[in-house]
Amino acid sequence: MSLLNQLFNRGLLGAKCKICLNLAISRIKLLQNKRSLHLKQMRKEIAQFLQTGQEAIARIRVEHVIREQNIWAAYEILELFCEFILARVPILETQRECPTELQEAVASIIFSAPRCSDVPDLLQIKNLFAAKYGKEFILAASELRPDTSVNRAIIEKLSVSTPTGEAKLKQLKEIAEEYNLEWDSSNTEAEFSKKHEDLLDGSKQACSGGTISPAPSKQSPHQCPPTSEPNVTSSLTNHQGIQALHSPNTTSKSLSIPDDVEHSVQSHNAGQVGDSKRQTRSQASDILERAQAAIASAERASAAARAAAELANISLAHWKLEEEKSPKA
Repeated sequence: MSLLNQLFNRGLLGAKCKICLNLAISRIKLLQNKRSLHLKQMRKEIAQFLQTGQEAIARIRVEHVIREQNIWAAYEILELFCEFILARVPILETQRECPTELQEAVASIIFSAPRCSDVPDLLQIKNLFAAKYGKEFILAASELRPDTSVNRAIIEKLSVSTPTGEAKLKQLKEIAEEYNLEWDSSNTEAEFSKKHEDLLDGSKQACSGGTISPAPSKQSPHQCPPTSEPNVTSSLTNHQGIQALHSPNTTSKSLSIPDDVEHSVQSHNAGQVGDSKRQTRSQASDILERAQAAIASAERASAAARAAAELANISLAHWKLEEEKSPKA
């Protein structure tokens, strides 16, 4: 029974694979035709920009042209791989492992499937290969592991890296020659040859510009510490370096910490504590003053409300007295 199931599943896998491959081939051909028309339109627009002197826009648009050309070339390679696998589906059905001559085509389709969203049939083919060869085979091709055999041209054409200045300049020259334009490329060459400053390097330079105190050198117990200007940072560094020299396995005499170092560290800590206390007190006093001002304003508002209520009562009583007098009159 298991043998019958294997044969049935094998034939079902082959039928599904053939259907998906045929759909992928036809869809890739349609996409190539659309992209060819789109590329012609984009190249024509870039030629107009070069002719009118709008080189800045042309330098930006040419990146889209290069990307579209790369995708078009990748689709052409994928179409050949799909046709190659389609012709050898019976071999895939009969062998448990992927044949050596088909590994490049299968691995390239697995790698390209998530990167070519316009061809969803490639994802279905990838799932069929995952069901047959396992997840490790799929991961090796998707992550470009060393033992994989993905086509190098596919990797380059589907990469998301920015085109180089040389590639963009070459493409602009080809467009100018195609439309017979007398275009001076000196400005564009100068722009592409510029090395734009990396804004992230500013923080690195700022960090590297700061002075870093050298590591404390090991001193003998009889040597005196260097007498220099009092510096809290250097004192702390020397203190830590002296403590690091004390290990449980050392048999030499322990190093004594100089008095001026301890005094500078204690004074620095005391100054920090005093500053923090003063800041806390000033903040507390500010909060207390604000609370007192809020209470005073609330009292004034309640007094005004009471006065208004009393005035309203008085006016109401006066109005009632006038009403009582009016009928008598």
